[in-house]
Amino acid sequence: MIKSIVNAEHYFWGNQCEGWHLLKTDTLSVIEEKLPVGTAEQYHFHYKAQQVFYILKGQATFNIEGRDVLVNAGESIHIPALTKHGISNQNSEELSILVISEPKAHGDRENI
Repeated sequence: MIKSIVNAEHYFWGNQCEGWHLLKTDTLSVIEEKLPVGTAEQYHFHYKAQQVFYILKGQATFNIEGRDVLVNAGESIHIPALTKHGISNQNSEELSILVISEPKAHGDRENI
C-alpha cells in the first residue's frame, strides 16, 4: 500500500508538532514529522530503539549527550540506543524529517 501524510495515521506531539506513521510495526517504524519554527522535543533516550533521522526540509539542531549538532536537508544522523538526545527547530522555516526506528521507539522512551 502506498502511504503518505495524506492517508497515514496522524498524531500531534509537543507544541504544534505533527507526525504521520508511514510504517508502524513492532520491529520497524518510519514516521514523517514536522516541527514548526521554535519548537523542540524533550530531551530523552530509548532503551532498545536505535534511530536514524533524515532531514527532508530545513535544518535540525540535535542535542546529543549535551553537544549540539546541526543536520541539514539531505543529511541524516544515527542515534544509538541509550544515547540522550533531543531535536529542535531553531531556524526560520518549518522542519520536516523522517524518523526511522528499529525496533519501534513508541513505549521505549525515558524523558530526562
